[in-house]
Amino acid sequence: MTDAQPWQLRTEFARRLSVMYGTEVPAYTTLVDISHEVNRDLLDKDPERAQRLGGIDRVTAERHGAIRVGTPEELRQVGQVFAALGMHPVGFYDLREAAASAVPVVSTAFRPIDEDELARNPFRVFTSVLTPSDRRFFDADLQHRLEGFLARRRLFPPELITLAERAEHDGGLARADAERFLDLAVRAFELSSAPVDRAWYAELERVSSVAADIGGVASTHINHLTPRVLDIDELYERMARLGVTMIDDIQGPPRWEGPDVLLRQTSFRALAEPRRFREADGSVAEGALRVRFGEVEARGIALTPQGRALYDELVDEVDRRRRGTGRGRADVAVEVWSERLPRSEHALAREGLAYFTYSAAADRPASPAPPPESLSDLVDQGWVRAEPIVYEDFLPRSAAGIFQSNLTGDGAKDTTQRAAALDARWMSGVLDRTLHDPYDLYARQRERSLETVRGELAAPRAGSRP
Repeated sequence: MTDAQPWQLRTEFARRLSVMYGTEVPAYTTLVDISHEVNRDLLDKDPERAQRLGGIDRVTAERHGAIRVGTPEELRQVGQVFAALGMHPVGFYDLREAAASAVPVVSTAFRPIDEDELARNPFRVFTSVLTPSDRRFFDADLQHRLEGFLARRRLFPPELITLAERAEHDGGLARADAERFLDLAVRAFELSSAPVDRAWYAELERVSSVAADIGGVASTHINHLTPRVLDIDELYERMARLGVTMIDDIQGPPRWEGPDVLLRQTSFRALAEPRRFREADGSVAEGALRVRFGEVEARGIALTPQGRALYDELVDEVDRRRRGTGRGRADVAVEVWSERLPRSEHALAREGLAYFTYSAAADRPASPAPPPESLSDLVDQGWVRAEPIVYEDFLPRSAAGIFQSNLTGDGAKDTTQRAAALDARWMSGVLDRTLHDPYDLYARQRERSLETVRGELAAPRAGSRP
């Protein structure tokens, strides 16, 4: 018998991780507090808008984390730990291609995939793994030494992996085992106090700050935790007024008059954190590193493949129009969005650009005539209600933009070299798990709702005329 189910383990893990990270990075606690203030203010001002994409309790509790590991085996172990929490790998993100700076990682996101699990706790972790075999970043000698360094470390104690396997197999853990599992899991992501080899870290940092953060230390750590906010522009302004240095832009879609889609993100800049360094002569000296930052996000409506293709076109058009003009990205983006993106949720649905769930309206027309055949007409004539599906995933360009904004330098990337062939199939094989396609998950959620609607509209209602 289990006392703690996966969703309960997930909820408690997210809570404890947040407390731990707030202790390590106090500015994160400020970010969370301001996020809650902004959410409460919007709820008071416009409750319908505030809860259009999820109830306020879910939004307030919502977090996503980010971690970085160095080897396929470390990634597999991370997948096992998150499986114990009811979190599955979803999507493949190649930040090597999305970033102008040197960001030698590929990534996935571990998260719940069922609607009821997302409603209970939608905690997700964006997880990146280093790519030492990519010759654009690492020559053969550095690859050999880096892989040797990574092979000698152990990020996750065997007891943690054993408990995670048991939790996945049994659907939870007994109370004492759950407590031990949570203690070990949170500790695995704490910032280590062990001295960092200064010369080794500096060598990797010349290639990429991200590579140094992953492969220049003997442990891993939570890189950032991200609360969800309902008005990210207001939060950005409030943080700046408090004297917190924010990155230059809000990543993702602009603020405009139409519906919010996909994901908008921003962060405060990485802070100088005290670290100890081991020098070449063996002595230990005090120093600092800038690798961790506080990110915040605002989630919008999930787009279909057609909608995502349009979004990518708009991003490219913004870049084209800005080139050589000195115009700000946000202003140009609003201009482009207003020209080409539908201004209403209904138009997004009608044009097949976004995902919605559907339900038969309680006050739908009472008539002996059959309902209209098209989904658009069903919605227009009041037979069916449409609710937007929240985007649960990530944008490679936005993630790369956050990474780049907090790097200490651009690093080195030799574009004349061939990229290592790492893709979704490779990642699924490393994890030995299904790598879920986010579009399939949204489409299935939409289709399940339509199946229910078809059944309800086909069944006669009490009090209706024969």
